[in-house]
Amino acid sequence: MSQQLGIILLIDVVAAIEANTLEGNTYLFDNMKLQGSEGLGTGKLISAINGTSYCDGSQANEQVLNWLPYGVGSLPPTLPKSFLSDKSKNSDLKVLEEIQALTDRLTGANADKQNISSVVQELQKISKAVGVKTQVQSKKSNVNQDIGHLGQKIMDVTGNLVTEVDGKIPEINSLNPIITNITGEAVDKNVIYPAAYGSPDMVTDGWYWAASIDTSRPGTYAYTMHIQLYKLSRENGAWAWVPVDFTHDAYIKISNDPKKNGFTNAGIGYLPIPKA
Repeated sequence: MSQQLGIILLIDVVAAIEANTLEGNTYLFDNMKLQGSEGLGTGKLISAINGTSYCDGSQANEQVLNWLPYGVGSLPPTLPKSFLSDKSKNSDLKVLEEIQALTDRLTGANADKQNISSVVQELQKISKAVGVKTQVQSKKSNVNQDIGHLGQKIMDVTGNLVTEVDGKIPEINSLNPIITNITGEAVDKNVIYPAAYGSPDMVTDGWYWAASIDTSRPGTYAYTMHIQLYKLSRENGAWAWVPVDFTHDAYIKISNDPKKNGFTNAGIGYLPIPKA
């Protein structure tokens, strides 16, 4: 039968950027361990692709690969991709409410007789809740752009916005890795046919890489994932995510067996019906 093979690409983003390599910072998993996949949990995954063929050798069923990249220490993948944008927008609304409340206390009929020092302290307290807005730097033009329509702010791994302290940012939630292309031996030999697909699924951000496989050609083939990570950097007085490109190799191991009846373990055909 057709098999949807999911491959999880898990990357320690902070460690990979610091070391400038994915070696030792990449962990791959798939859902075919019981079918013969090797190297699960390491950077050298060999995914088992069990194809089937008809008696004439032609491919009987299509096998499909799906790649999903995630970052170690990033927000849980079960959260919708709009979580950070929503959090950033809500923080702005909260700050406006607090400023309005402070204005009312200072100008209303029952205005508090606060001195300048106390007002400054109140404003400093409010500013800490604003968070730090970031942009993404274009790889080609070095132009910074907002993430989404309203931009996003820096968040820690617990889902709270962080504040800049002495020009530095504490522990952050890194942006998830992005697969930008699939190339390599398996593609060059027309064994797999990869493409980026659109999806309404908010967890995958609407885009993911998938590939159909020609299982009529047994063997082990390498393929290369082109991966883009993002490094948080201070550019022209503002914080921006700067893209850093890497590549990483993995493998598929294709087998091809005659299609058989799952009940009788024999060739395809009608099920045996006992005589009355």
